[in-house]
Amino acid sequence: MDNSSLQAISIKSIERRYSELSASILHTPTIRLSSPLLSNLIKESELYMKLECFQHSGTFKARGALSATKQITEEDKKFGITAASAGNHAIAAAWAAKVEKLSAKVVMQTSANPFRVSLAETFGAEIIMKEGGVATFAEADRLMREENRTFIHPFEGINTTLGAAGVGLELIDDHTDLDAVVVAVGGGGLMSGVAAAVKLKNRNCEVYAVEPIGANSMSQSIKVGKPVTLNKIDTIADSLAPPMALPFSYSVCEKFVDQFVTVTDDQICAGLSLLQEEAKLAVEPAAGAVVAAAIWPLNKKLIGKKIGLVICGANIDAQSYQRYLIRGAHIMRKAVN
Repeated sequence: MDNSSLQAISIKSIERRYSELSASILHTPTIRLSSPLLSNLIKESELYMKLECFQHSGTFKARGALSATKQITEEDKKFGITAASAGNHAIAAAWAAKVEKLSAKVVMQTSANPFRVSLAETFGAEIIMKEGGVATFAEADRLMREENRTFIHPFEGINTTLGAAGVGLELIDDHTDLDAVVVAVGGGGLMSGVAAAVKLKNRNCEVYAVEPIGANSMSQSIKVGKPVTLNKIDTIADSLAPPMALPFSYSVCEKFVDQFVTVTDDQICAGLSLLQEEAKLAVEPAAGAVVAAAIWPLNKKLIGKKIGLVICGANIDAQSYQRYLIRGAHIMRKAVN
């Protein structure tokens, strides 16, 4: 990767992009989570939830999608945008196109949750369904070639990182004395932005990244020193499940993230259950992964610390949510007994 692109990630560039997006993006609240159960599990800690689940489109993805969409030239705006996604990015890209008054043709996988397909349609995008993986991206590529649409990548590139950095900027400005921040990783768009903003504002704040054990492309990439593609994905956290890491987000994560950890699907469900019972929040598995990491692999490191938890999204259908809650409640009963 060109080092100049990485060097372009600075506190000035992050604040400038944040200002450019501020008229359309919500400054989501950061709320202290007061929970006797969690206080018992993570001793002497203070937990602060960054509620990005209340962002436009239901996830942080709105920030990166709008950041990238706003960079489209006046000449290219008339052709509109396209995107490829299993869910949250499709919704966010459709929303961003609506904000910028652009047409959108969004390619979604046939395996996508119908709830998320419906949300993307709500924002006025034309939805094209294709088989997952190669076929989805091939259709987006066709739309770029034949219709001159601008492709809005789900997680890679400086514009995505700068947009997502607003999450970290708000969090660290609202609570300047955080000791640690925990963030879920899919492709690395959110992770790269939050890590950069937090570290550039407060280098003493530890930044922890969490992945599902069945979709850990970024931590595998960090281990071998270059982006890797996984042969298999196996997790309920579909928004954390791209099969590969890519150069830009990988490079930013490598520079700014202190440690990567993994959690199981059972632990993710337990995190969902805890957020529902202790925080009264109904969120998707990616958010549950953050709480799971704080309870299990990061527990000893977070004792006595002031911790920011990025609650990244809430786009989940009622049936799946109910199933995961029941599974998670069973795991938590075993953990606390």
